Amino acid sequence: MLTDQAGNRAQGYAPTPETPGNDARNPLRTGGELLQLVSPKGERISHPEFDVWVKDVGDEQLCGLYEDMTVIRRIDAEATALQRQGELALWPPLLGQEAAQIGSSRSLHDDDFVFPSYRESGVAYVRGAHLSEISRVWRGNSSYGWDPQRINMATPQIIIGSQSLHAAGYAMGVQLEGATTAVIAYFGDGATSEGDVSEAMVFAASYQAPVVFFCQNNHWAISEPVRIQSHIELADRPNGFGIPSMRVDGNDVLAVMAATRVALDRARKGGGPTFIEAVTYRMGPHTTADDPTRYRDPIELEDWAAKDPIVRLRKLLETKGLLTDSVEAKVKAKADAVAAEFRSSCIGMPDPKPLEVFDHVYSTPNSWIERQKDHYTRYLNSFGQGDAAQPVQEGGR
Repeated sequence: MLTDQAGNRAQGYAPTPETPGNDARNPLRTGGELLQLVSPKGERISHPEFDVWVKDVGDEQLCGLYEDMTVIRRIDAEATALQRQGELALWPPLLGQEAAQIGSSRSLHDDDFVFPSYRESGVAYVRGAHLSEISRVWRGNSSYGWDPQRINMATPQIIIGSQSLHAAGYAMGVQLEGATTAVIAYFGDGATSEGDVSEAMVFAASYQAPVVFFCQNNHWAISEPVRIQSHIELADRPNGFGIPSMRVDGNDVLAVMAATRVALDRARKGGGPTFIEAVTYRMGPHTTADDPTRYRDPIELEDWAAKDPIVRLRKLLETKGLLTDSVEAKVKAKADAVAAEFRSSCIGMPDPKPLEVFDHVYSTPNSWIERQKDHYTRYLNSFGQGDAAQPVQEGGR
């Protein structure tokens, strides 16, 4: 039976027989261990309570996960190169966090809603964002990425942790409508020190909102290690709010998928919020404006490189005899094609028109905005350009 921290049965939740849980204080934790289904050596680890949640992941699906992870790593490398070449103003790398993003996003239903931070480019790719939509904010061509309603994913949130509040509120709305949609909020270990995350968990727990708080603990909040921010495991923090949690190996795509499916199942069946701590590692910089060599021990990086999520899945595929020449060629061709499209769509992106800054500020006409737009139009036209609706020429900005 799933219970809350006080030992009461979670309201409205009818758990499946396979639902894990043996701790009345935190029914989803199994003795506090780090959930792992594939070892760093690529060995499949049996865990009956969680194996059932990935029993449908066959050979074809495993190869698909490998392709997804390889492709988003290639997108990440291409974006980093574009930033170094002056084509992007900034880029937040996801190197090392591919399993956490792919395992969780591939567990979502189409009608589930995602609230990301600024680093979930892999999740956006899986949800169907166009490649140009992933890059245009970082190129400075737009204040938003994609249409949230088209892919059921909010645009990247730069303010640390605020998306957790948005997710909790959206989940409360879903609950009021009586829908079975689940909501997921992505954030890093640093965001758990923000008041927004705590406030979001208060509301989510109080209203038993169908939201999953997915924390990618990549060990570094810019230049501050997680051990300074928290002297306990991050997965133990939500218990004080009455929210059950899981601590999963974030470099193990199968374990991430199993944990996320458990949490989403609870949400859809009325079991309330769940917190997942996916323990992973940021192998790159915080952003391309950061130099991690100034604060990070290279030996630490070497240790985590040995736990590379893609290498781990690759070893499992090799053990199962699935990584054939044709599979490798297909994955490489897909990664090359996506990278080429990402680059061309970025470089070929048209410059924004100056008056577009007023678009989407309000959903309905607003006299205050219209007044500013009129003043700005006359200001731009004072440079003799004629049509202020056209992109501003160099020197006229």
